[in-house]
Amino acid sequence: MADSTMQVELVAADRLVWSGEATMVIARTTEGDVGILPNHAPVLSVMVDGIVDVRTADDETWVAAVDAGFLSVAGNRISILSEHAEMSHEIDLERARHDLERAQAAGEDGDEAAEAAARAWAEARIRAAESRS
Repeated sequence: MADSTMQVELVAADRLVWSGEATMVIARTTEGDVGILPNHAPVLSVMVDGIVDVRTADDETWVAAVDAGFLSVAGNRISILSEHAEMSHEIDLERARHDLERAQAAGEDGDEAAEAAARAWAEARIRAAESRS
């Protein structure tokens, strides 16, 4: 691996979602969007629901929906750890939209925190799926 790339691993609680060399990674943290390039200073950040955009060494773009988790950068290695993560090409857009509608309707009946988490996850999946077109 040259100094012009970084090794990236996107890991969900139950599986390795994506791994490879990249030239740039963009993720949403509690501090806002962060862009990571090769030779970036070490960072440990808390991520919020959103999308992760990976630009590969082969000039491809991979997009994934992630929920809250952690982003770690050290020595040209990026680890993105999230309970749930889905690559954009794995997401059924209509199902994600249905999940968002269901989460919004459920919020009228009870648990606001659970509704907000379900809504944020559905919105992240929709953004990731729409980014592939």
